Amino acid sequence: MCDDLTNADNELMAKPLSRRDFGAAAGAAGLMALLPTPANALGIQSSDVTFKTPDGTADAYYAAPNKGKHPAVLVWPDVMGLRPAFRQMGERLAQSGFAVLTINPFYRSVKGRFLQPGESYATPSVREKIGPWRALLTPDAVVRDATAYVAWLDKQRAVDKKRGVGTTGYCMGGPFTMRTAAALPDRVKAGGSFHGGGLATDKPDSPHLLVPQMKARFLFAVAENDDKRNPSEKELVRAAYASAGLAAEVEVYPANHGWCPPDSQVYDQVQAEKAWARLLETFKGL
Repeated sequence: MCDDLTNADNELMAKPLSRRDFGAAAGAAGLMALLPTPANALGIQSSDVTFKTPDGTADAYYAAPNKGKHPAVLVWPDVMGLRPAFRQMGERLAQSGFAVLTINPFYRSVKGRFLQPGESYATPSVREKIGPWRALLTPDAVVRDATAYVAWLDKQRAVDKKRGVGTTGYCMGGPFTMRTAAALPDRVKAGGSFHGGGLATDKPDSPHLLVPQMKARFLFAVAENDDKRNPSEKELVRAAYASAGLAAEVEVYPANHGWCPPDSQVYDQVQAEKAWARLLETFKGL
């Protein structure tokens, strides 16, 4: 997960300026790679939205196809919050046939985009600012939020409530997908965690202990440097899903923590596209 060690790895990875690392250079400069448009992309509409939760007024970004009813998807961004990169990712999912809510996980503390151009979690002042916001996202708070988010989605005209909900999470959002699936097993039928941190710990509230409460199939795309530091985590996750009889694809990708968002310092287009394709496969049949 995001910490001083992964920041150091990512700084090293961002220094080369080869074509292969163009995405990393773009991220370091505060730019954003453009994601490919899906084949047969649907026309979509999108808007900023706000709504009440038990803990206050949440702000989020909603994107959905212009016509018809579709499965809902809840997106938990990484520790740098709701920003243009995640809006783009939400729109891309909508173009693929989903009604997508990308939330601001820190709505209790700050609204909208809080990063300035060129800032990232590697910036000490940013980490100091985010720390207290992140501390409010306790397991109980995440469940309250997830319940409110899915309830909001289920009220939208573009959402087919007869179909399952999908959820995705990046970095700190990875374990939040698991808490979402466990809290709402009759709605959440598929999930994807990308370079998620804290999926399996030695604490009594570890996300992997919630697997028996789920009914969702899952994709776990693990960063290579995260796996090197904690190789047993993926095995605990695999074992939990196998024991519960649930499908889980767990794979270590040859990329650093944070490789999926197109504004990341270590964005790897090839591996990000592979992970995206596996997510769409996981969401088939929602």
